[in-house]
Amino acid sequence: MANVLDLRRRIRSVKNTRQITKAMKMVSAAKLRRAQERAMLARPYAHMLTNVLDSLVRRTDLYGEEGNILHPLLVEREEKNVLVVVVAGDKGFAGAFNSNITKAAQGFIDSRRAAGQSVDVEPVGRKARDLFRKRYPTAVYEKTEEHYDNDLATHYETLRHRSAPVEVTGEHQTLLLKLEFDEVTAMSHSIVERYESAEIDSVYVVYNEFKSVISQRLVVEKLLPIRKLGSHEITAAEEMTEEEKEAAGRAAQTAGVSLTEPEESEFEAEARKFGTAEVDYIFDQAPYRLFRHLMPRYVTTQIFHALLESVAAEHAARMTAMDSATNNAGDMIDALSLTMNRVRQAAITKEIIEIVSGAAAL
Repeated sequence: MANVLDLRRRIRSVKNTRQITKAMKMVSAAKLRRAQERAMLARPYAHMLTNVLDSLVRRTDLYGEEGNILHPLLVEREEKNVLVVVVAGDKGFAGAFNSNITKAAQGFIDSRRAAGQSVDVEPVGRKARDLFRKRYPTAVYEKTEEHYDNDLATHYETLRHRSAPVEVTGEHQTLLLKLEFDEVTAMSHSIVERYESAEIDSVYVVYNEFKSVISQRLVVEKLLPIRKLGSHEITAAEEMTEEEKEAAGRAAQTAGVSLTEPEESEFEAEARKFGTAEVDYIFDQAPYRLFRHLMPRYVTTQIFHALLESVAAEHAARMTAMDSATNNAGDMIDALSLTMNRVRQAAITKEIIEIVSGAAAL
């Protein structure tokens, strides 16, 4: 059995750890509030963009004069090559947040491979990147150039050399550290170009859908092709368990975080009505030009929305994990204190017995 000095050292160490976990919990709670606010501020723009596109679809024909669809993102093909964007976190200490996402993504990959499809993995976040880089090779692209008209014109082309049925095509390990719309735009444009060139036939996103601390779920959402504007096509979902909801609720209450979903603001309510009036709008540009500019922006908005919700879910998971760690540290301190008191009492009793026995021997 450990002596009193060792037990005091362990208690002091656990107390220091409890201070750290408590501080991390409060930091995650503050970041969660900011992430929720940022997600709410991004909603009106998404609503307005969706309404404009929906209004354009209802008032124009999706097919051109030659019978071709006006935008390639609306074209549906047989799924032979699938891209899955896995949105995990950059840091640990978030419980099972990262492992649940990578497990769901791996299950999706295995099901697609069983159906004979090729899969491209695009991890977002350092945790997802580290895992999938170990499991699958990186895609190899070759850039070629060809000169015409006595070197007056040059044609550039990027060729893909697939060496495995599952490959990692992109890495965005720093994207979540400072989530900016411009960086998400560059990522989404790359995805759109690959879909338009028929390198991939569909795009899925694996992320945590976040509404409130106790209302979130892990989903696999189909992003491309676009079937219905403004709707989320969820192909798989995993809800929170009752134990997870209770733990998240306790953590949120002690950290001063609201358990309910933020109410819709007046500006967001107005944004929902934008472009929905039953009147004949006059568009200055041709429909195909509007689709060409707005459709990629719509995809970017959908990806940005998923990243914002995933960031909020990560902070909520870390807050809950640190609250559990703080409570466990308190229980451990109580148990160690009880053990230390027993050891000290046993030592005192032993000394008294030794004194009494020595006095009786005299």
